[in-house]
Amino acid sequence: MIRKQFMGFMAAPQGRALRVGVGLALMGWGLTQDKPATTALGLVPLLAGVFDVCLLAPLVKLPFQGDELRRQT
Repeated sequence: MIRKQFMGFMAAPQGRALRVGVGLALMGWGLTQDKPATTALGLVPLLAGVFDVCLLAPLVKLPFQGDELRRQT
């Protein structure tokens, strides 16, 4: 139940904005600290938010694509 609610939040516009924000924060931190691995890691949540996919959803047997995920939650 809680997992499905969490995935619903992550698929919602607020969850997408959170992923983009976390990605930008990681990239900014990596750039200021001269840590290329952190900068590259920041691309994962950033691109997931931009392309409306949820990388964690398949782990709980829910759809990968955001629009399909929103329909099921």
